[in-house]
Amino acid sequence: MVRLLVSLLLGAAVTFALFVFMAYLIGGGDKSAEAPPPSPVIDIVTSPPESDVQERRRTPPPPPPPPAQPPQTPDSQPDTSDSSNLNMNMGFDVDVGGADTGLSGPGALGGDGDATPIVRIEPRYPPEAARDGTEGWVRLRFTIDETGGVTDVEIIDSEPRRVFDREARRALLRWKYKPKVVDGKAVRQTGQTVQLDFNLQGSN
Repeated sequence: MVRLLVSLLLGAAVTFALFVFMAYLIGGGDKSAEAPPPSPVIDIVTSPPESDVQERRRTPPPPPPPPAQPPQTPDSQPDTSDSSNLNMNMGFDVDVGGADTGLSGPGALGGDGDATPIVRIEPRYPPEAARDGTEGWVRLRFTIDETGGVTDVEIIDSEPRRVFDREARRALLRWKYKPKVVDGKAVRQTGQTVQLDFNLQGSN
């Protein structure tokens, strides 16, 4: 009976000791009395780090240089030597008419003759006609307008037909006159006529 009582007391003492030891362990032992270590300070950097890349600035391109002024072209004068030189080199001649043609030429116009020729272009001798040795003539009717230009050119007759017509008409359209003046005002002159003769000349 005594032994049982002693066993119960020993068991109770051991159990109490175990509870005390567990409470000691849970409380952290000797370290629980120490002050907690200071918490680390974290610095938050809000400014971005400096970059080595430099900002590129867009510069506008320089303005293009002003265009150079084109050279001034001299006033063109009617070319009156192209056909004549061709005729001299090839050994033939073009007669633009005169008093001996029976018709009015550039210096002897129909009417009162107040219009005065200023520029007279000789027609080009057709190469085919020159090669074949063909000669002939063309009679034309035309109008001198208020500016002295030749308009309304018509072929009256030609021999041989349609061989020299185109060159004669083309040359006559390039002629220039001082127009007829009536009461201080230039007037048109219609119905003017001229004969252009195409003659070959043998070269030495």
